[in-house]
Amino acid sequence: MRIGIEVTAAVRQGAGIGRYVRELLRALARADSANEYRLFYASPNPLPHPLPPSPPNFSSRHLPFHDIWLARLWHRLQWPIPVELITGPLDMYHAPDFTLPPVRARSVLTVHDLSFERDPESASPGLRNYLQRVVPRSVARADHLIAVSHATKSDLIDLYRAPDSKITVLYEGVDPIFKPTPNPAIRSKYGLGSAPYVFSISTIQPRKNYRRLIRALAQLPADFNLVIAGGKGWLFDDIFAEAEGPGARGRVRFIGFVPDDDLPALYSEAAVLAYPSLYEGFGLPLLEAMACGTPTVTSNVSCLPEIAGGASALVDPLDVESIADGLRRAMDAREELKAKGFARAAQFKWDDVARNLLDLYASL
Repeated sequence: MRIGIEVTAAVRQGAGIGRYVRELLRALARADSANEYRLFYASPNPLPHPLPPSPPNFSSRHLPFHDIWLARLWHRLQWPIPVELITGPLDMYHAPDFTLPPVRARSVLTVHDLSFERDPESASPGLRNYLQRVVPRSVARADHLIAVSHATKSDLIDLYRAPDSKITVLYEGVDPIFKPTPNPAIRSKYGLGSAPYVFSISTIQPRKNYRRLIRALAQLPADFNLVIAGGKGWLFDDIFAEAEGPGARGRVRFIGFVPDDDLPALYSEAAVLAYPSLYEGFGLPLLEAMACGTPTVTSNVSCLPEIAGGASALVDPLDVESIADGLRRAMDAREELKAKGFARAAQFKWDDVARNLLDLYASL
């Protein structure tokens, strides 16, 4: 088959969907030497994140302009310019980032979550309005859908009336770099000191529930700090203000975007990972922390209990007391959660994702 994939997220985004696409490309390159992959991406030079090395059956085309122009042409103006004008003839096209352009080949669309529908107030108005127009059209047009969790599949059925038979659940995987990697030098690199810390990682935005997590920190012993990794997203001013409030001032460290190579040590040095999000489509940080031997705390909503699989302390994300209690429970049950976490994380492998994806391509 000739398989086209837009990989703009891989070269433009360090975390989230960018990581998903890069890991998927690596796994497909390991698993498949028979099919021909025609990748393309739109990005001004220089590229923030280069594509992973690939074998001879992979080729890529760089469109040297901002991807917003593709969005305007394909999704706002709805010009019927088929993606094959960029890739050449295709047998299969995979859109891994919510939206599907005009395409003549069979098509697969990955939907990571419907947070802009389930928790609209946590999204920036411009992005929310765009996604609420474009994603339903893409879901309806795609020949098949990939949901990254059963929770996301249920949302697609409930909110967009997508047929059950049109949706395949393919979980994400855990990169082998995530393993116990204690390294006190990582504390010096990020100025964390020697105090025990609760670690959390994601783009800083309301849906990640950082304000309540910061309030929960104030209920822990004063020698515990909170370390938050991730770039600024949107609507974050209240989160930074909360970190200056009573019981939190001087105990919250925002360390910005962290390269993948530093994450195993940051997870391993943490007393606990806190992931009390209001809504998620998957929740990869949970599994990465588990693979590093770190106990985890997460919400009892959306996909998070599904992904945690009984290996996390679950909390009510709307209740500060519940979050604080979950942090204490996770630290008290450290060895138990560590063992359960290793077993749970081991079930999520990118090579399995690639093999299942290839089976799906073939079936279509």
